[in-house]
Amino acid sequence: MGNCLKVLVLAQYFPPDMGGASTRASNVVKGLLSKDCKVKVVAAFPHYPHGKVSRKYRHKAIVSEKAGDAKVLRVWIPALPHSCIVNRVILHFCFVISSLFVLPFVGDFDVVWAANPNLFCFFPAVVYGFVKRKSIVRNVDDLWPEVFYELGLVRSGLIRKVLDFLAWLSYVVPVAVTPVSAGYKRRIIGKYGVSSEKVHVIEVGVDGVNPLKTKEKSRFVVMYSGVLGLGYDFDIVLDAASLLAKNEEIVFVIRGVGELASRLRRRIWELNLNNVVLDTNFLPKDKLSALLGSADVFVLPMASASFVDEGLPTKVFEYQVYGKPIICVSNGEPAKYVEATGSGLVVKPKDVDGFVKAVYTVYKDRKLASELGRKGWQHVSENLTAGKIGERMYRLFKSLI
Repeated sequence: MGNCLKVLVLAQYFPPDMGGASTRASNVVKGLLSKDCKVKVVAAFPHYPHGKVSRKYRHKAIVSEKAGDAKVLRVWIPALPHSCIVNRVILHFCFVISSLFVLPFVGDFDVVWAANPNLFCFFPAVVYGFVKRKSIVRNVDDLWPEVFYELGLVRSGLIRKVLDFLAWLSYVVPVAVTPVSAGYKRRIIGKYGVSSEKVHVIEVGVDGVNPLKTKEKSRFVVMYSGVLGLGYDFDIVLDAASLLAKNEEIVFVIRGVGELASRLRRRIWELNLNNVVLDTNFLPKDKLSALLGSADVFVLPMASASFVDEGLPTKVFEYQVYGKPIICVSNGEPAKYVEATGSGLVVKPKDVDGFVKAVYTVYKDRKLASELGRKGWQHVSENLTAGKIGERMYRLFKSLI
């Protein structure tokens, strides 16, 4: 172990936090540990998405704990829910500062991986890299500040120039960048002029792969599970549910938390959709796994904004783990991925009739549905487990030092 690779991970979101950023960081850590790396994680007190900080962490600045064989140094974060953009920005700025609390205690490392949140995490990574004179690798789960532009949250030309400059710095200063999709790589190279040799696409991956199981049920379940956020178009799902309301065997389940929850609840009531279940309850991992296993088909209804369609959300891999087909609404990277892996059916954005047809296709042809699910399961089990992702990240880090 004397010559083992030592990696420092900066991740505001880390389990038990939910969401893709937490999953990404956790899977990379597990993968690196499987390669006998020594890993330390600087993370915030668990807080996402509800904003509740447990008593274990109250009135403390730093808490040291273990995640498997990784040492996790938890730092202070305010007890704010991720219910609006303002709260999120406050939380991100707080982590930029509090993540530096443990600088005297991290010891030696070979490389620092700025996992999340996007862009913000780059700044403490620079401090760690400068003080320790070590290489910095920046992760990219989402495109910031592009997401703010397309949501209309930043309109000032001056502010855009400042944000674009900061984003450029965050790409050119690190020795490598690890986006989760080829779409993100194209944007980073095209807009910011970063060398393609510096940008390495490494997907999110999954932690373990369940065996394929089938269970007879009285109803056919079409399910979405994940963040109820602006990156997803639920109108196409609800409109399709309205057209399929007469078929009592088909039920839609939308579960998760996010800023669109109240809007979804109101829209379901307005359309009088008795075939749609909106579930915003928090579920522990075992119960969530059982619920996801009850689905017959998963839906991935991507919004048409380019910052969304250039990425590859974590849930597409998590869906494939359960060996069920995916109905993907997308013109971009998610559509390309589902088609390339043969794991589902692709529908164009806003094409409600096409979505209805896709649901009916997998509902009527269970053999096709089973085959699509099997192909997705096979792809993640052979290529995208935490061990496989860790192997790729390990090779990258070793090449840098």
